[in-house]
Amino acid sequence: MRSVKSLLAAGAATLISSMAFAADMPIAAPPPMYAPPAPPADFGGWYLRGDIGMTNQRAKSIDAALPAGYQKTTEGFGFDSSPLFGLGVGYRFNNWFRADVIGQYRGKATLHGADNVIGPGFVGSNNYSGSKSEWVVMANAYVDLGTWWCITPFIGAGVGGSYNKISGFRDDGVSYSPGLNNSVAYFADSGKWNFAWAAHAGLAYKVNPGFTVELAYSYMDLGDAAPGNYRLFDNSASGPTSIKIKDITSHDIKLGVRWDLSSPPAYMPPPLVTKG
Repeated sequence: MRSVKSLLAAGAATLISSMAFAADMPIAAPPPMYAPPAPPADFGGWYLRGDIGMTNQRAKSIDAALPAGYQKTTEGFGFDSSPLFGLGVGYRFNNWFRADVIGQYRGKATLHGADNVIGPGFVGSNNYSGSKSEWVVMANAYVDLGTWWCITPFIGAGVGGSYNKISGFRDDGVSYSPGLNNSVAYFADSGKWNFAWAAHAGLAYKVNPGFTVELAYSYMDLGDAAPGNYRLFDNSASGPTSIKIKDITSHDIKLGVRWDLSSPPAYMPPPLVTKG
């Protein structure tokens, strides 16, 4: 009987000592959990841009002072297409709004057209020729409308100034008053600054985080232009002219590129760590 009690007492002592040893052991903590950093959401940054394209220009009218009782109609007045080249710098404020300032040269566009003039005892026609070019400085703002498959449609508007220059302007005239008369007038080259504005729309394709290609359309309102002083071919008369080309507008198609100078860092997922 005594031996049974001794066995029970020894077992109890062993159990208690095991529990005490286990209580003294440190509890192993689970491995720490690391949340991967989120990719950068919205950012701003500077960019450079360049554009090339073609213009499709027109003017509302070509006007000149007429004596009382005379009337004039214009036939076929307009311009041929010409190339354009532009450079600029801009800032992207967030993923939907950006703005830039551009300088643009619009190459010489051939000018053509004629006036028919009728007055008391007078019938005549003036055939015009020459060319027109512009330097444009403009501040633009754009709204990006969302991105699908790396393609972002956008709209925009701009205001600025246009230096419109008329070169090689010439007036070949014929009249009957009565008797047939011919004359040729040459005009000095002349340019002037005008207020200009534009509306833009297009598609942008992000080739990589720092480089974007654009295909865009712009409607440009460039103001007026006028040639310089005239001189008749026989030097019988010369002086200032009242001829003015009114309301020059253009429909432009452009291919542009943008280089982001502060593109966001690429998102790198954390490395996977496996327990050995």
